[in-house]
Amino acid sequence: MQTVPISFDHFNSLADRAAGERIEATRAQLGKRAVLLCHHYQRTDIHRHADITGDSLKLSRLAGQSDAEYIVFCGVHFMAEVADILSRPDQISILPDLAAGCSMADMANLAKVERCWRELSSVLNPDESVTPVTYINSAADLKAFCGAHGGIVCTSSNAPKILDWSFARRKKVLFFPDQHLGRWSGYKMGIPFEQMVIWNPDLELGGLTPEQIRNAKIILWHGYCSVHQMFNPGQIARFREKYPDGKVVSHPECSFEVCAQSDAVGSTESIIRIVKESAPGTRWLVGTELNLVERLAAEVKHEGKIVQFMADTICMCSTMQRIDPQHLAWTLENLVAGKVVNRITVPAHEAKLAKVALERMLDAS
Repeated sequence: MQTVPISFDHFNSLADRAAGERIEATRAQLGKRAVLLCHHYQRTDIHRHADITGDSLKLSRLAGQSDAEYIVFCGVHFMAEVADILSRPDQISILPDLAAGCSMADMANLAKVERCWRELSSVLNPDESVTPVTYINSAADLKAFCGAHGGIVCTSSNAPKILDWSFARRKKVLFFPDQHLGRWSGYKMGIPFEQMVIWNPDLELGGLTPEQIRNAKIILWHGYCSVHQMFNPGQIARFREKYPDGKVVSHPECSFEVCAQSDAVGSTESIIRIVKESAPGTRWLVGTELNLVERLAAEVKHEGKIVQFMADTICMCSTMQRIDPQHLAWTLENLVAGKVVNRITVPAHEAKLAKVALERMLDAS
């Protein structure tokens, strides 16, 4: 193994096409030693190189099933962490650009969640009455927190099933970091809005009264996805006025008002399936990340289907966009040269507890 990695400076000025050609060349050299996992929100010039594409649940399931030595995750930081947790000890998880994070995940950190747990204990006994549920869009130490406190992980695909699992064990749920996914899932289960309260981590007792905490079924963390916040009911109303026969499908990270006015609500995998299984000639308004919407529109165009992006302005996951052809080419060429760059390693004690919470999810779903 060489000791000095190839500098990224040699790749920073590469044109996208040239970087793409170098990716293809290194993929051929590495063969089955490396597998590229790619999230649906990834840009097209990265997505086309993927061995496996999918949403968080699908990629979580497949992360440890590959025989590859290197798992190169074209996504964001928490996804590469999940790959490291669920893969074999001899496999190496890599994120081409360490700056590819998640603003939603950053809205809940371990210190704030632990403080919330302590404050809840002044009103009730959370270890007996509250199941902590973390959306997969969260750091490994929060997944470990859930593992240690009888909790679990969920995705946008399985959140209702996970809430069923949680309520079968304890009366309440602390759901973080995305309030919208938690609220929509609770609503679909018939939980009244007054029993779904928002916990603001910057306020004492989350800004709630002891009575509100005792009466709550779901305590929702004050977090959200900045991309899905761009969508609003007015966009849906204008679409329906112009295209009365059109259909609307949204991701559950959208606000409740957007979800409630949609014909269907589902994860990225669900959105793709719903549109692809619809009748030829159908027109769709889609409320999720732009790269997925544009790719889906191209894939169904030959059936006469029209797929439109919901927002009035360009709305991509900016952190996901950091995984570009230049960073991927640099990562792969270093592997060819015998050097691992940007390895993602979750500390063993965290990984053990996080795996407990992740395996509970996989078993429950």
